[in-house]
Amino acid sequence: MRWNRFVKSLLKAAVYILDQTAEPVDPSSDRASPIRNGAKSAVYPEENHTLRNILSFAVGLGLGVGAGILIAPASGEEIRSAIGDNIHDISSKVKEQISPQEPATGTD
Repeated sequence: MRWNRFVKSLLKAAVYILDQTAEPVDPSSDRASPIRNGAKSAVYPEENHTLRNILSFAVGLGLGVGAGILIAPASGEEIRSAIGDNIHDISSKVKEQISPQEPATGTD
């Protein structure tokens, strides 16, 4: 139990010392950041990754199309026909809902 208090006291003292030394370092660190960034850009110039990005996109697109062709459940003509039939059915149902029905006369 005594050791726990002793260790806690040592840790508190270490944190206090670190906090006190960090305050004067922060302004000098802020002044040094632009210098460091300038040196870094001089040593390691930024690269243009446009070509790599375009090639990565093209490869991904090709892989996606290839996988789609390999695992497609039906041929393209059959899929387009099924989609067209579904759209026609949905539009027929919507037209039925929208079209005026027999007006209610209130005599029933």
